[in-house]
Amino acid sequence: MHPKALLDESAILIEQVFKFEHPTDAVVARHFRENRSLGSRERATLSDTVYSILRQRLKLEWLARSGSGSKWRRLAILAFPGDRDFIKSALTEPEKTWLDHCDAVKDADLMAQHRHNLPEWLATALREQVGNEFDALVASLNQPAPLDLRVNLLKAKRDAVLASLQKAGLVGEATPYSPLGIRLQGKPSLAKLPAFTEGEVEVQDEGSQLLALLLDAKRGEMVVDFCAGAGGKTLAIGAAMRNSGRLYAFDTSGHRLDALKPRLARSGLSNVHPVAIAHERDDRIKRLAGKIDRVLVDAPCS
Repeated sequence: MHPKALLDESAILIEQVFKFEHPTDAVVARHFRENRSLGSRERATLSDTVYSILRQRLKLEWLARSGSGSKWRRLAILAFPGDRDFIKSALTEPEKTWLDHCDAVKDADLMAQHRHNLPEWLATALREQVGNEFDALVASLNQPAPLDLRVNLLKAKRDAVLASLQKAGLVGEATPYSPLGIRLQGKPSLAKLPAFTEGEVEVQDEGSQLLALLLDAKRGEMVVDFCAGAGGKTLAIGAAMRNSGRLYAFDTSGHRLDALKPRLARSGLSNVHPVAIAHERDDRIKRLAGKIDRVLVDAPCS
């Protein structure tokens, strides 16, 4: 796609995201479904641009004020990933000059809120909690999240999966804390990867893997994932139970639970029972009172 067309597409998507009517990942996914001519590189560029803006929103909105034209175009220019010469080929001369001035701004020249990109109430609370670690923490929060996979031990071992990924041309390594995790370099497409389609791995951040491990669910127990959503931790818990016992995936959103179905089919688990509930006092919950061995409540999602 020509740089100008890609920049225009970015501005359109950013405007949709900033309506904040739906979660960003849902907006991005819908945009890709409606524009199937976009290739994998174009989709990756659009996604990187959107999420870069969200991570650095305060800073980029402040820099964008000095430009002209559409706000969404200005944000897209500032956050556009990769080689600046590529994006500059789509810009007017005034826009090139403006971008050079913005790129010349150093973090040390910015106000505190434009360095950490957090709402003040959150920045204040974090400073009180972590003290001198605040700057290091917010610097990490402003970085793109890595792509982590969880190995489904019902179907494969981590070393074997790492070898299969390497054979497929992907670069990955064991996660530092989770014994089930693999961290991939970059953001490769997994949709046609045999390890993914056959249920040997699921996309899951290392932190969520650790939370499921901390629950320490055992074989034969009755367990509830109370805010299951799309079921990432549910699947991890089910595998830890070695597909035995009974595992309930509760959520008030049937739509979120629907996203669990294809993941559950790949996983090979038969001990998971998704249940859409009306609220926390639903009769289906009351009937389980005193019968459950372990309950996970991760709200909001860690």
